[in-house]
Amino acid sequence: MSDRRRLPETRAVLAARHAVREWVGRYAAGRAVAVGLSGGADSLALTAAAVVEAEGVDALVVDHGLQGGSAEVAEAAAAAALALGCRSARVLRVEVGRAGGPEAAARRARYEALDRARDGLPVLLGHTLDDQAETVLLGLSRGSGGRSIRGMAEFDEPWGRPLLGVRRAVTRQLCADAGLTPWEDPHNLAPEFTRVRLRTEVLPLLEKVLHGGVAPALARTAAQLREDGDVLDALAESLLTASRNERGLEIETLATAPAAIRRRVIRAWLHEGGAKSLTDSNLRAVDALVTRWRGQGGVALGGSPSGTRLVAAREHGTLILGWDRVDTDGGRHHQ
Repeated sequence: MSDRRRLPETRAVLAARHAVREWVGRYAAGRAVAVGLSGGADSLALTAAAVVEAEGVDALVVDHGLQGGSAEVAEAAAAAALALGCRSARVLRVEVGRAGGPEAAARRARYEALDRARDGLPVLLGHTLDDQAETVLLGLSRGSGGRSIRGMAEFDEPWGRPLLGVRRAVTRQLCADAGLTPWEDPHNLAPEFTRVRLRTEVLPLLEKVLHGGVAPALARTAAQLREDGDVLDALAESLLTASRNERGLEIETLATAPAAIRRRVIRAWLHEGGAKSLTDSNLRAVDALVTRWRGQGGVALGGSPSGTRLVAAREHGTLILGWDRVDTDGGRHHQ
């Protein structure tokens, strides 16, 4: 293990350290942590602060292999982590698939690699207030309700995000103050990525038109919605327990619940039953089986490679789930 590098007591350094100290005190007091380190300014600043504030830090560097020289970048990030005082630094090389597009595939590969390598430790990620604002805007574009604009959580085990209240400019200033040279990922300026255009075009325009303060306002909105959502989720969990029977969910118990809670119950139950990619129209169609039933049939919720599809239906006062097999001639067989 390397000695901890002494950091200057500048405003940027103290802001990052304070944020990490609060997070560690709340979620990982007396524990070591892992840090997902890309070598960029955000994760480098996070690593520097975590080394000072946490019991011990293991750096995990994911090499996606998507750019020439990525192996050298990863090794340089690992070396920087050790120089900062991390007790270990590992490079994780991954294969990125194609499902869902390049951004989603890289993200999935990265999280899976970090989860395998964390050895039971929480993993700190360098998401900042600016990342939170971008996430809220992306959620707004989906139009799928409060859940999609609650943004990222401070701690969604095992993922920790201590810097959600820290601006991206602060992490860059910390690196400058501490003499750290962050890696500049060319993907962060590639206009073919939606998040990049939000960062470089949409948010600056909103800041100009609305005279500043947009990113902090979006982050505050996310925090408020997350607090409200946590209460609604707890109420929904109680209702889910109360409405269960041996076949599914009792419609009489669900029907009188407020819509915001009832739909949370239905969503959670459908996820349990195997529905993976629910849309708002899916959810509202299943909800209509409870509150606006006029004899309509079941609601198809997606298929599987085996030729079956998950269907929610109403039967004898109970909301049930089943798999229908769809033959090549269009025939259906309930399983």
